[in-house]
Amino acid sequence: MMLAENIRAFFNAPIARLYLVMWGAAFVLMAGEALISLVRKRHLFEWKDSLANGAMYSGYFLLSALWVPVVYLLYKWCFDHRIASLGTGTWHVGQNGLWWEWVVLILLEDLCFYIFHRVSHHTRLFWASHVTHHSSDHFNLSTAFRQTWVPQTAVIFWLPLPLLGFDPLMVMSAQTFSLFYQLFLHTQLAPRLGPLEWILNTPSHHMIHHGANEPYVNKNFGGIFIIWDRLFGTFEKASVPIRYGIDPELHSRNPLTIAFHEWLAMGRDVLKSRSPRDLWRALAG
Repeated sequence: MMLAENIRAFFNAPIARLYLVMWGAAFVLMAGEALISLVRKRHLFEWKDSLANGAMYSGYFLLSALWVPVVYLLYKWCFDHRIASLGTGTWHVGQNGLWWEWVVLILLEDLCFYIFHRVSHHTRLFWASHVTHHSSDHFNLSTAFRQTWVPQTAVIFWLPLPLLGFDPLMVMSAQTFSLFYQLFLHTQLAPRLGPLEWILNTPSHHMIHHGANEPYVNKNFGGIFIIWDRLFGTFEKASVPIRYGIDPELHSRNPLTIAFHEWLAMGRDVLKSRSPRDLWRALAG
């Protein structure tokens, strides 16, 4: 009974409806970017690539509809067993809540994202999921929709937030805001933002993150903010032309190949393992 009530609480929350509105607006903006690209003859889009991105997001959305309630329950358990009370137990600003709690949460959520993102680029078990997003050799708003079909490995990086006392719906709201912000990072049409470039992650920073050539590999991991990269030595600025994608390139638009090619490669290496060291290399790589 409690399980059903918790799931209903999630889907009845404004955050679930806000999520749908946000991504609906994103599709409209993507169409606008494609039109501008066509008028300016920038050739930023390739229709097979964009269709593949849409297919990947369709799978991601369907799987998320099943997985997100599980994430909510995990957060709820952590919140019920919290070790601190940084949040108020309510996710509505002004309803026994303080605006600064949201500021702290947004900062901590972005730090969690930075750690998750950096680990995902350096540990094969997590890269097998994240590589989906990087496997396109184009960079446009549709690239943001090229999402994994295996999101389950990510949740552990955000569990500290409800353990610290932030309400699960507050945490999920912060995550949704971060994802929506990051959508706009996937464009080559945005101008530089002056002094904000020192604090915020911007399209000019995120273009570098998607680079497959040196010196851009494994740089600029931030979500909303670029301060973590500046603090922890992973910041890079543009110096040479960017080649987008992964190395080696993935020459396929098949959604199944995009979703599972690295999982299959990792599985083959696991089966070939002859020692614990081999197994570790296959998984951690």
